[in-house]
Amino acid sequence: MAPVPAELPADDSAEDVTRRAGEQPVDLFAVARDGRPTALRMMLGARLRRLRVAADVDRDAAAREIRRSPTRISRMELGQAGVSQNEVAALLGLYGVVDEAEQRTVLALAAQADVKGSHQSSDLVPGWFEAYLGLEEAASVVRCYEAQSIPGLLQSEDYARAIIRTAHPLASPGEIERRVRLRMARAQLVHRAEPPRIWAVLDEAAVRRRPGGAAVMAAQLAHLLALCRLPHVSVQIVPFSRGGLAATGPFTILRFAEPALPDIAYVEQLTGAAFLDRREDLDAYTTVIDHLCLQALSPTQTIRFLTGLLESPEL
Repeated sequence: MAPVPAELPADDSAEDVTRRAGEQPVDLFAVARDGRPTALRMMLGARLRRLRVAADVDRDAAAREIRRSPTRISRMELGQAGVSQNEVAALLGLYGVVDEAEQRTVLALAAQADVKGSHQSSDLVPGWFEAYLGLEEAASVVRCYEAQSIPGLLQSEDYARAIIRTAHPLASPGEIERRVRLRMARAQLVHRAEPPRIWAVLDEAAVRRRPGGAAVMAAQLAHLLALCRLPHVSVQIVPFSRGGLAATGPFTILRFAEPALPDIAYVEQLTGAAFLDRREDLDAYTTVIDHLCLQALSPTQTIRFLTGLLESPEL
């Protein structure tokens, strides 16, 4: 059996993080009115606050430096207001940040937080899913369980097209293609310069079903195998022979590199989604995915399983 992924640290709920930081809770589910990725703003704001406190600079002094109000500084640090790259550069100077690597990192985060994501401003993306995509883009770890299909981040183009056609039977061909382009843009998260750690547990049914036919599924399995060999991607299959599963449906747990942001359990439904960050909820979902990892084939065994399936005449 596969070991539970020990490298993942203990979970913190929003309440726990707030207690530790001595601040009001961050609202990870707020979507900025102008469509900016709110989670990235929160990461930037938390880092700027940490640098300000370390430099023993109060909010009034920071506000004077960039000709803003102290209230605006507070909102920036909570991720509730945007901050330009020029303002970030000025604050870094005030805070005495001379390390070039630190400067580049913070300025790059400012640039990323100030750009609309590829999924944003699309009439095809409901608000609740747009909120999730912003969080997914900002996550450092993505752990997910899927029972019926390959996770969106790991889908090939033709497989995604087949899945989308099934999910939207009344959509026009043009709309289908727009949805496919959006999904493929989202999948580029796996290949970016600093990608998140992706750990996916799949029921065997997800790799046995053949949306689009045998050729489409063969290409999807080959794509999945290629992703499995990336150092930041782990896939585990729970074979039918392992009996009952600990989960009753798909879900995702997101973790963020910034300590001020709590973990999130995301459970998608037909017309909406639940975003959970309470300790008891996170404990429950983390326990389930840990048990699924124990039930599943190891990542190495999964590669052998998928290779055998791809080579099988039954495909």
